[in-house]
Amino acid sequence: MTDQFALTEDQLAIQDMAQKFTADRITPFAAQWDEEHHYPVDVWKAAGELGFGAIYVSEESGGIGLGRLEAALIMEAMAYGCPATSAYISIHNMAAWMIDCFGSAELKARYLPGLVSMEQIASYCLTEPGSGSDAAALKTTARLDGDHYVLNGTKQFISGGGVNDIYVCMVRTSDNGAKGISCLVVEKDTPGLSFGAPEKKLGWNASPTAQVIFEDCRVPVANRVGAEGEGFRFAMAGLDGGRLNIGACSLGGAQRCLDEAIKYTKERQQFGQPVADFQNTQFMLADMATDLEAARALLYLAACKVAANAPDKSRFSAMAKRLATDNGSKIVNDALQLFGGYGYLKDYPIERFWRDLRVHSILEGTNQVMRMIVGRDLLRQ
Repeated sequence: MTDQFALTEDQLAIQDMAQKFTADRITPFAAQWDEEHHYPVDVWKAAGELGFGAIYVSEESGGIGLGRLEAALIMEAMAYGCPATSAYISIHNMAAWMIDCFGSAELKARYLPGLVSMEQIASYCLTEPGSGSDAAALKTTARLDGDHYVLNGTKQFISGGGVNDIYVCMVRTSDNGAKGISCLVVEKDTPGLSFGAPEKKLGWNASPTAQVIFEDCRVPVANRVGAEGEGFRFAMAGLDGGRLNIGACSLGGAQRCLDEAIKYTKERQQFGQPVADFQNTQFMLADMATDLEAARALLYLAACKVAANAPDKSRFSAMAKRLATDNGSKIVNDALQLFGGYGYLKDYPIERFWRDLRVHSILEGTNQVMRMIVGRDLLRQ
């Protein structure tokens, strides 16, 4: 293997640290978290001590200042234990990065220390009940009143809603379409901010999801990230990294299920021999491994493009997210088939990964939207 395609010593060290943390603090407990709908905040604090709360927050702001490939390696490693918790780390990092990248010195000084350590956990609030893929159609209003904005509206599908401390929210400050959207940091105990009941979901049970509701909620103008009207641009800038991370979470989950399937088919006997001895099993495992490596190679390439700010970074992020999440789900589905009836039982981890990975084709932009992004970019050339 040439150096061009090999991870550096630093990257391997980061990957190793994330894998060890996952083996110690996530994998043994993930099934219980899923069963009990437990949000492992204590594990976040431990992850924060390793710098995982501020992976691409600059070192000047107290983060570890790594690139998108390093972030993907961390997400992939953590998703091997539990995709729901790994994906949550991605969301927190996106919120912290937006404040670091676009916030004023005063805003950064106020919020980043708590976010970097994960003493405070952040949510990212873009989606609304009526605007999912069409994010620029969001309706939550922020009306200027002296040195405060008065917020009214509802955010939908917010990870950590009702539990987390900080909400980085996209709100409408004027009627000017995407250019009328601004970004505000809202604290959990702000009067006028409330939360819907936790959603009952197919998967991602270790990560609570709820509506975030604003009713005459007063937020200081000082909590605005960047200038008025720049919020949508910030939100989109965050999505390239978010897409890579969610793709990486699918890679980690798929790798876990492939490993489990290899182990299981070697042990499981049918017709007087291990299931692994049947050619059909070997062909399935070969396709699963090939599809995983293809998706991983594209995702790592896309991560390097985002880190380098390459002109085609958004197209490659969309391609990588689409391939990794589609392939990830298919690999987990095939692993469940190889486990037979046992794959359908909660005694084994496969069904949990099957449920958790399913949502990855929807969030951070549906895979249909990913195809639109890629198609438009190809036709612009």
